[in-house]
Amino acid sequence: MAAGLLVLVCAGAVLLSAEAQEPYEDLPESYRQGVDLALEQLNSHAGVRFHLRFLKSLEKREIEHGFRVKYLYHRFHLRPTSCPKNTPDPNPQRCPFNKNRPLMDCAVCYKTIADQMEATPKPYVHCIQRPRLTQDMIRMREEQFSKMHYKTGAPTLLALSSR
Repeated sequence: MAAGLLVLVCAGAVLLSAEAQEPYEDLPESYRQGVDLALEQLNSHAGVRFHLRFLKSLEKREIEHGFRVKYLYHRFHLRPTSCPKNTPDPNPQRCPFNKNRPLMDCAVCYKTIADQMEATPKPYVHCIQRPRLTQDMIRMREEQFSKMHYKTGAPTLLALSSR
């Protein structure tokens, strides 16, 4: 009986670790740029008092337009830590997550060329505390991404044929 219970506990631990947070370091560079942009904007906001760290991705989408051009949409959670935001280079061991503060739900969409973020069109960043996120806000984020990757229907160089 005890062995069966131990097997159940171990199986549960394996399942929980499979759903564990996706560390920032495991994100592709093009997605890390979006997280960095969101953190930069949040840290410049006077209302944010604690250092924030990437917790996990909720949704990642990319649309390729050819010639190494991509439009990325990344929705993710940031969690406040116990360190004040002016802490220089906070170490995860010294600045653990503060589970008493609400998560920040962020969505960023931007254009990359050769995996480097472009300034035009201007990247879109929207972050809000998780409990305050509404369906209208989610819809607004989706619309912003749709506007960003507007399809002209123009042929690409690869579609041209020589006669």
